Amino acid sequence: MPATLPTTTPPAPTSKRGRPGYDQQSVLRIAVEVFNKHGYEATSMGILADTLGISKSAIYHHVPSKEELLRLALEEALGGLEEVLTLDGATSGTAVARLEYVLRGTIAVLVERLPFVTLLLRLRGNTAMEREAMARRRAFDRTITSLVSAAQQDCTLRADIDPGTVTRLLFGTINSIVEWYKPGGPLTAKKLADDVISMAFEGLHR
Repeated sequence: MPATLPTTTPPAPTSKRGRPGYDQQSVLRIAVEVFNKHGYEATSMGILADTLGISKSAIYHHVPSKEELLRLALEEALGGLEEVLTLDGATSGTAVARLEYVLRGTIAVLVERLPFVTLLLRLRGNTAMEREAMARRRAFDRTITSLVSAAQQDCTLRADIDPGTVTRLLFGTINSIVEWYKPGGPLTAKKLADDVISMAFEGLHR
């Protein structure tokens, strides 16, 4: 699994306004929080500078543009999700075992990179960069659909539900986690994944 990202608490800005007081990763994390709060399009570099407590020129010391911040943020989310598909548990074993592994890995990435995945899920496709990210998301979903289909064919999953519908319902559940999950609370990422897998594969009947 991808390593847990650094803490969201940035180092304190330098006393002289306008000097770089953050590294690129901490600027990125705070920018993503602002994008999620106000929306990417509504967030100006001036708003970011005010939030960071530094000048706009200090931000440009780390990144050339707001668009580059978006690109870096989306790569944090998509790169983590796509990496799951390359791991041994996703590429070997039965189809249903691979499916469960990828779903668990997806939840782990979502929890570890919650602000980044939240931003990804809220894209509207208004720019070429956003549309490319959404295309990568759809490719990820197609991989899941193929695993569902393979598990249906080997009779380890019921076959009376369209595999595309299964994928949409699974990710409707998983993606909703960004709206309510609170990292650091009593519900751990592992227990969250266990609960999602239990509901998806076993249902709620006793």
